[in-house]
Amino acid sequence: MNEQLLETLKPITLEEQRIVEGEREIEKDLYMSTKENVVLAKKLLESGKLISARTHTRFVHFPKHTHNYVEVIYMCSGSTHHIINETDVLLEQGELLFLNQNATQEIFPAGNDDIAVNFIVLPEFFDYALKLMEAEENLLRTFVIDCLRGENESSGFMHFKVAEILPVQNLVENLIWTIRNKQQNKRNINQITMGLLILQLMNHMDKVETDAVNSQQKLMIQVFEYIEEHYRDGELSELADRLHYDLYWLSKEIKKQTGRTYTELVQSKRLSQAAYLLSYTKLSVMEVGMAVGYDNLSYFHRIFQKKYKLTPRKYRVEIENKI
Repeated sequence: MNEQLLETLKPITLEEQRIVEGEREIEKDLYMSTKENVVLAKKLLESGKLISARTHTRFVHFPKHTHNYVEVIYMCSGSTHHIINETDVLLEQGELLFLNQNATQEIFPAGNDDIAVNFIVLPEFFDYALKLMEAEENLLRTFVIDCLRGENESSGFMHFKVAEILPVQNLVENLIWTIRNKQQNKRNINQITMGLLILQLMNHMDKVETDAVNSQQKLMIQVFEYIEEHYRDGELSELADRLHYDLYWLSKEIKKQTGRTYTELVQSKRLSQAAYLLSYTKLSVMEVGMAVGYDNLSYFHRIFQKKYKLTPRKYRVEIENKI
């Protein structure tokens, strides 16, 4: 991490000073109501704000709790030990931990050089990030953001081991700097930066770990990742072989988790990609159809019109008229 930025995060806070002087527990009123172990956004977030950042309080044990917001933890230096949904998580320097509102978390005391930044994020903050990326549907990205926002109830956390990924490190540091320093257009900058961060993380899903007990979430990440990479010609049988699952079981599980068959998921991706190419390239309709995996042009026309209520050619004209 940038040394100058890190130095601004190191000083002991008033809360930490009380702990160093003998306090044995967190000051509960700073984080939650006295009756429930739910950390509240209103305690940590200024009114009207969608995101804030604070350094993680060191030297003290945080008992089991949940949040009524999305929490993102970035480990600036050292490490912290968490138990999330009964899973041990060691967050090390340069790594990111995303927890949604369904996650139960416990944190063991951090040392003086264990510097982490906690982002307090309201779920609606991600809406703008999604809007930035909506031109091209991405099943994996949508699934991950739904997990973060808590719309996928089976998910709890995502631990990204991305310490060596320079663009991710730069974006997180930019986010920290922007939040801590007042400047014009802060909200737009933060939301665009988060959108870029999510896009970068999507390129490194091989470096994510999730709930040990939540194999369905891990499976669906693998399924969506495969579809994103192989929607033109990928076969379910090949995916089953890659993941070492029975073909029939995998087919049923995909339907159970998404409400759609593998074929329907692939077709949705192909058509959204076709719509993107029609909107942003000069490829002919025939070239677009072939580019997304359809050799039969009449079939491509028929299913495209069924989804978008327009033929591919008329869809392109509609888009051009809007620009």
